[in-house]
Amino acid sequence: METNQRRDWIWLAVIAVIVAAAVWVALNPDYPIQPGLDLQGGLQVLLEADVPAEEPVDRNDLTAARQIISQRVNGLGVAEPLVQVEGERRILVELPGIGDAEQAIDVIRETALLEFVDTGASPLPEGTCVRTSLNEGRPSPCEEEDVEQPAPEFETVLTGADLSNASAQTDQFGRTFVSFEMTPEGGETLGAHTTQNVGRFLTIVLDKRVISSPRIEAAISDQGTITGNFTLEEAQNLALQLRFDRLPVPLRIESTREIGATLGQLSIESSIRAGAIGVGIVLLFMLIYYRLPGFLADFALLIYALFNFAVFKWLGVTITLPAITGFLLSTGMAVDANILVFERMKEELRRGSGLRNAIVAGFDRAWTSIRDSNIATLVICAVLWGFGRNFGASTVQGFAITLAIGVLISMFTAVIVTRTFVGLVIGRAAEWLSSRRWLLGA
Repeated sequence: METNQRRDWIWLAVIAVIVAAAVWVALNPDYPIQPGLDLQGGLQVLLEADVPAEEPVDRNDLTAARQIISQRVNGLGVAEPLVQVEGERRILVELPGIGDAEQAIDVIRETALLEFVDTGASPLPEGTCVRTSLNEGRPSPCEEEDVEQPAPEFETVLTGADLSNASAQTDQFGRTFVSFEMTPEGGETLGAHTTQNVGRFLTIVLDKRVISSPRIEAAISDQGTITGNFTLEEAQNLALQLRFDRLPVPLRIESTREIGATLGQLSIESSIRAGAIGVGIVLLFMLIYYRLPGFLADFALLIYALFNFAVFKWLGVTITLPAITGFLLSTGMAVDANILVFERMKEELRRGSGLRNAIVAGFDRAWTSIRDSNIATLVICAVLWGFGRNFGASTVQGFAITLAIGVLISMFTAVIVTRTFVGLVIGRAAEWLSSRRWLLGA
């Protein structure tokens, strides 16, 4: 028993640290709430295949274009964009909370320009803005802010169109780089250039800005690497841009319009009020029916809500009405786990077990039921998330994500937090409570 109490005190310290961290995240303005399209409005862009009306558009090409655009707009920091195929020739894009509509349209329509530039015997520092032979005499897009005097013009050897594949990788020392493979034509050009220019620098430029300036150590043709001071996320984004340098079907912007929140402020307040009333009724039920254990479970449930809110802000989870629904549903599952535990405890007490033994048996025997039901729910969340990702149903993804987060947190709060509170409060007062079973709801 002393071992159990020591374990409970250790867990109490861990819970206190996690609660402090959750409060810090919840109050930190650097982690803002991300409202979705239905709560804050945004921008709607309708794209149409830019091919003659009589020419059919391959459905697979349109689907691939939808996936590419979805990846691009996510790079804007857009939370839960809706990107879906409309009919036979169109793609609908809805971007919540977009402040710069022109930037969003540019990213949807344009591609990043990757160039392999011959800079001769000297490397160029990362971040340097340059002019290349593809400028056609025009200044670089970033030149005005970065370069006071006209920069020299470098010869472009290859572009991103000569790449067939790219992926982010990490070497044995933890350094991140981008590995790429060339098309047959690109490999031939790269092989000829590197053979003739060993010892010189082939600088890699993205949108006229240097990202890496490696020395040609030997002739290369079919594959190579792009090194630089990349984080893993930056390398993955760069690899994505290289893989999707061209859309499989040309698209033009058919129309754009700003859209307001589908839920008015009154509807939002009503939804929050209804959720708060529902949670309040659940807390009251637990307190009335299970008394002291119910009070401790209510306290654990409040911690559960705090953890969820902090994780949503920390991960940048988009808050939409379906996402709120997922959270409330997971709240019900957290309560259900506590009910399973307390009913097991009551069964043990009716069999004549001592209170401390009933607590241990209640949690141990309820765990398998809690585990199996939550695993089943997580499997369903994975199916919903995959469905939403493949078919552009971002609200389904949001529901699946918030429900999965809530289920995982509920397992911790129901099994660890509640057990710790019950063990420290009820376990230490077991003798006193033995003659006051009404406090246990038994």
